[in-house]
Amino acid sequence: MSALTGPQPTGSRVLSRNALLFAALCLVWGLTFLPVRIASAHTSPLLLASARFVIAGALLLAWAGRDVTKVPPAAWPRLIGTSLLVNTANYAFLFWGAAHASSGLSAIVNMATIPIWTLLASRIIEGQKITGRRVLAIGLGCSGLGFLFAQRLMGAGGASRDALEAWGLASVAFGTLCYCVGAVLSRKIAGTMPTLTLASWQTAIGAVGLVAVTLALEPVGMEELAVLLRWPVAPSVAFLVVAGSLIGFTIYIRLLRDWGAFGAGLYAFVSPVIAVIAGVLLLGEPFGPSEAVGALLMFAAAAIAVRR
Repeated sequence: MSALTGPQPTGSRVLSRNALLFAALCLVWGLTFLPVRIASAHTSPLLLASARFVIAGALLLAWAGRDVTKVPPAAWPRLIGTSLLVNTANYAFLFWGAAHASSGLSAIVNMATIPIWTLLASRIIEGQKITGRRVLAIGLGCSGLGFLFAQRLMGAGGASRDALEAWGLASVAFGTLCYCVGAVLSRKIAGTMPTLTLASWQTAIGAVGLVAVTLALEPVGMEELAVLLRWPVAPSVAFLVVAGSLIGFTIYIRLLRDWGAFGAGLYAFVSPVIAVIAGVLLLGEPFGPSEAVGALLMFAAAAIAVRR
């Protein structure tokens, strides 16, 4: 760049700014499992997920502004279906699972399985070829999952504090699968509308689905709603909405623009580490050799899967 172009940010400044934004993204998304774990001890995980997405959906629709109407009529059926997968099914299973499993292991299972489930969904739905390298990634990832589940089903390697912890991790894994299937199905309509329009409607429609599921499965009255305004549920919801949805999503879209999907997606290797550290330090969650082996296998699988 010429010295006469004025006080525009240089490439190094943009890189440094994006590096700081990436660090912030890893931090906030790594910490989102902590408030879920804390708040779920005082309220229903489904009600917690509903509250988060009702607020976040309304704010995102307002943020989209005039672009909120830029949805082609032909895209609505797929938009509704993917919203129910990406947000309703995903977060219903994710929040329930995170309420019964440690925040660190929930983060590992969630983020490390995203590339694995995406590979399988892309193969089944789009016919994308799975190479030998990707087969290795799927095998390693399944081995890591199997190791974690086996340890918990046998009651070894970390002394589970919740009898439903193995089911909790399975719920997180299944919710992540729903997310990946929905994400692959979303590709067909992603180019037909602005990114923020797609994200805001998926969040809002997903919120409607979560509310319907919550009302169908659990009693929801004034007392249950009042709990959402009390400590420590209220600050947990606020963190999930502001940091997890609004700030995290904004940063991710910025990095997606500047770094591409591969670079922006590298948060999946950092955020689980933050979740593990936060869970151990703040909640005293167990993390021993068995968890470390399972985590290493899953991180290795994710690294192989996303490698260019």
